[in-house]
Parts: sequence; C-alpha cells; structure tokens
Amino acid sequence: MGYLSENYEAYLATASELLTVEGMIEAADTLKSSVPKIEETGYDNWNGGTTIWTIYLRMEPSAYARLGANREALEEQIYNRLKQVLEQYTEDWFSVKIVPEVKPRPEWRQGANDISRVVRQNIFDGLRIDSVVWSGRLEEVEFLERLYDLTTLPSGDTRYSDAAGDIWQHRVNNPQDWDDDWIYGDARFNLLQGSSDLFLRFLCETVHPVVRPDRNEALKLVQQFNDQLRQEGWHLVEQEKIAGRPRFVGRRIQNSSVRSVSRARTVADALDAGWMQKEIERLENAVDRDPALAIGTAKELVETCCKSILSKRGVSVARNDDLPKLTKALAKELKLVPEGISDEAKGATTIRLILQNLSVMTQHLAELRGLYGSGHGRDGKHRGLEPRHARLAVGAAVAFIDFVTETYHQRYATKDE
Repeated sequence: MGYLSENYEAYLATASELLTVEGMIEAADTLKSSVPKIEETGYDNWNGGTTIWTIYLRMEPSAYARLGANREALEEQIYNRLKQVLEQYTEDWFSVKIVPEVKPRPEWRQGANDISRVVRQNIFDGLRIDSVVWSGRLEEVEFLERLYDLTTLPSGDTRYSDAAGDIWQHRVNNPQDWDDDWIYGDARFNLLQGSSDLFLRFLCETVHPVVRPDRNEALKLVQQFNDQLRQEGWHLVEQEKIAGRPRFVGRRIQNSSVRSVSRARTVADALDAGWMQKEIERLENAVDRDPALAIGTAKELVETCCKSILSKRGVSVARNDDLPKLTKALAKELKLVPEGISDEAKGATTIRLILQNLSVMTQHLAELRGLYGSGHGRDGKHRGLEPRHARLAVGAAVAFIDFVTETYHQRYATKDE
C-alpha cells in the first residue's frame, strides 16, 4: 500500500466528494480540515499475508474535542467511503482514526491572564538593546538570592552542588563562559515560560532601590516594562518608598484610567515634554494607591502642558502664574475663545459652551486639588477621596491637554519646529 503515501490527496479528495454528495457534510469537513498520517500498524500471516494500515486524521485539539461522542460515527463514515476508493487498488486492511494533533505549544502552561512569551521576550530584548545590567549594582548571585533559594536549584557543572556555585564559576571566576543575558533563557529560572508572578517579581527586583539606586534610571525602565505589560493587562506600580526611592510591585490593570494615561503619554510625546512623562508615571502609580496624589499630579500635568505650548509659541509666563491664568493665556494664544465661531455656524452655542468649559474645568481641578489633593495639611477628621474621584480628575485633565495639544499641532506645530 506504499502507493497510498504517494497519492493520498487524490484518494482523500475522492472520499470527501462522496461524503458531500451523500449529505455527510460534517464527515467531509473533518476530512478536509485534518492532517493525514498513514502508518503500518500490523501484519496478518493468514492467507499469504495482509498488511494492516491505520490512517490517522490529525486535528487541532480544540476541534477534536468539539466532535465529542460523534467521532466514532464520523470515523465509520469516512472509512466506508475510503474503502470504496481503495479496494480497487489493494486487498490490504486499513482503519481510520481521528486523533488530536500533538505539537509543541510553548505557552501551554500559561492561563488566560498570564503574560505571554512574546511580551516577556520583547522586554528582555529591550534590556539587551540598551545593554542594561539586570542585576544592577549587585553581584548576580546576590541578586538572585533575593528571589530564589539557589541551594535548591541544580548545577550544570558537576564540580558544584547547586546553582549558586555554578553561577559563581561561570560568571565571576570565568565571566567569559556565559553571556551577560544568560538568565533570560536559563531553564532553572524559566523566566520566559514560568509563572507571571515570578516574572513580575524579577522585573520589580531589577528596579529595586537596592539594585538600582538611580531613581531616574529605575523610572525609565519601569516605563519601558509597562509599555509592554499594558498590552496584556498588567503594569508595575509603586507600592512604597525606600530612602525616598520607589519600590514597585506587579498589578493587574483594573480600571479605565489606563486609557487616559496612555493618551496622556501620546500627548507628551507630541510635545516632546520629558517632564510630563515623569508626571504621567507618578499619576499612573497613584490613581488607586493615592487618589490625593493623583489629583494633585493631574493639575500639575495641565500646568506643564500649558507652559510647554506657550513656551513653544514664544509666550513668556511668570513663575508664579496659577492654573487659571495659564489656561486663559493658552486659550488666547490658540484662539480657543468663542469669538472664533460665527453665530451662523451650526451648533455655535454648544461649541462655545464646550470651549468655555474646557478652560473653566482647569479652575475646578485646581480647586479640587486644594480641597482634597496632595500638598496641604489636614485635620484628624478629614476624609480623602476615592480612586473613582481621582479617575474623574485624570480623565478631565487628559481631555483638556489632548484638545489643546491637537489644536496647537494643527495650527502652529510645523511653523514652530
């Protein structure tokens, strides 16, 4: 029956056509979607000898599972039509078996909420591109001992009993043995395919104040990590401060404020305003953990946006100008005032109100910050706002800076650059 492996597509196609004409559509579709594999599975010596073949129809596991108890009936239908095709060529025996296709699935251990291998690889590639030393100012063994019990992990070197000795030998005693990025692919630590919790803990440790005391360097890395993690609903957030420097933990993204923060980042990039990026990072970390800080930062974000655009337009502002004065100057410079819209324009009144409210909103934001935000002392009976109030303030601030930045770019950006 060797001919079958050479011309099997013609035989299967003929059987599929027979099934379709006879109304056995599911069997025909099963045959079409499967990947056939033909194997010799037995031999019968009776009557001169007969070879026994099995035609395996391999299917994706999910498709195979959906067939359920109907698989045996489909196998019989396909077998009967194939028999009609093949009996004119051979007297060998054969059977048909529908089976799940087995192939490597690197992320099979990951759940729906886990961080994919692709995102992990992107983060590690970013560290490689920037030549970031993942262990910071610590020795690699010292760094890893903060996360793992190295005495319980095996050594790949027979001279040492555990991973600690192995790592010391090949990274300290003979540092040329292993590449600087060896940790990312080491199966003992399994950072590419292991638990999301351990992966996030590793990232957080790379920016820990003890590991990386330079605050700006740590914040830059956190921003790069979060740019990738947000795609799958995760981010690193500040949990506490150690010696004035933030310590981060991994958290699931639970609210819609992330969308506003993401838009704010786009605005900051458009203005080339580096200081806004730092405020946005602080804002993102504070919405749920410290609503008062988030409200104060939202107000500061609007101030920074106003000053950035006015500076690009060559408009000088006093150091102590408050938010209402800044927004009034910006509205005048960008010609946001309602006088720019004729009474005859459709919806003129509504447009006027929107433009007026965008400017007035910043005044209310400043007042809200004064009442509940950071930077002011409180008596013992003071009750702070909740994260939902912070998200309202953040959303309002981003709506304003988004609108004025787009207006600026539409009218003046090319001239100013």
